[in-house]
Amino acid sequence: MKVDLYHNILWSRYKAEVFSAMHELAPGHNLDLRFTQVAESNKAQMALSGVDLTRHRYPFSLLFKGSYSAIPQLKLIATLFKRVLNSDADLLLLPGFSEIAHWSMLAAAIISGKKRAVFCDATLYDRRQSRLKGLLKRIFFRSCHGYFTYGERGKAYLLHYGAPANLIFKRVQAAALPNNYSPDSVLSRRIAARRNLEAPIFLYVGRLSSEKSIDVLLAAFAIFLSTARKAQLYIIGSGPLRDELTRLAANLNLLGSVSFVGSRDLDELSQEYLRADCLILPSQSEPWGLVANEALHFGCPVVVSENCGCVPELVISGVTGYTFRAGDARELADRMSNVIDNFKNTEHTGIRCLETISSFNPRTAATQTLAGCRALLNMLP
Repeated sequence: MKVDLYHNILWSRYKAEVFSAMHELAPGHNLDLRFTQVAESNKAQMALSGVDLTRHRYPFSLLFKGSYSAIPQLKLIATLFKRVLNSDADLLLLPGFSEIAHWSMLAAAIISGKKRAVFCDATLYDRRQSRLKGLLKRIFFRSCHGYFTYGERGKAYLLHYGAPANLIFKRVQAAALPNNYSPDSVLSRRIAARRNLEAPIFLYVGRLSSEKSIDVLLAAFAIFLSTARKAQLYIIGSGPLRDELTRLAANLNLLGSVSFVGSRDLDELSQEYLRADCLILPSQSEPWGLVANEALHFGCPVVVSENCGCVPELVISGVTGYTFRAGDARELADRMSNVIDNFKNTEHTGIRCLETISSFNPRTAATQTLAGCRALLNMLP
């Protein structure tokens, strides 16, 4: 059976790992899986790093060079509509539901009578839901035959907008790790990296943009330091708010304790995760939060806002980390203290983090997605 999978941008390393595993495993599910990447990257991703083609160990078609946002809308819509309309696929996997281009693909699938499913990464915690957008989502989802999402919050989102429960297929969210990553060596490496540290280290990894609420993190860190504790906060990433956040850190008298270190590759990031007391993700809006996966893979606990989609699956209070109310700097400061007080045993904490994250890998995600495709093809006329 032929399955056409569409994805918006080639840049996504974690998707590349999952797609590579899907390509390897597809014959065992009697599926002929064909991949189409719409564009190479987008502005936000281009600011972080280039496209790593070594991660894409599967054949794919690339429709447009350069940035997704630079593609003329009419050309994008027409190209995708025509491609779906003329395909001989038995099942079409749509990359999303929020853009006109996605609607054009849906329309082409309906006209040509193709079975179709959609990838949904959103949660009800992610952004405020409007009545008009809610109606459009219900129409889109009702026009699909199946749905692929991450975790309980993704499933709740789809149920909220009318998707039948038996057609929702959950899959794990899986991070892309360094090529030389080995879980067997993580504990010894983390113990060695944290030996003789003079002060706790808190870590933020991600884009420097408004939805990430890094201003809340800085305010919380200032409160934490006011309790006479010493610590360092490393902010890794780039984005439009760097200068503004640097000024805020200065106004809070934090420049001696906060370091804006720019973007880092995966190998460099692994060293930061190994020595950090915890990763902090204070986002106001975060459909999942893959950096939490990355941190846990290196035995590093996490503190994330309750708005992050990974909360139910990955953040076990007092075991792998803590949550706090999004926007509440004082509660975040309390959680930072909890980390220092309760995660003193590096080995014990690392073991629990690794146990929790062990099944969140590309091969499991690929298997779950392929099983969902096979189920849809079997149950639909």
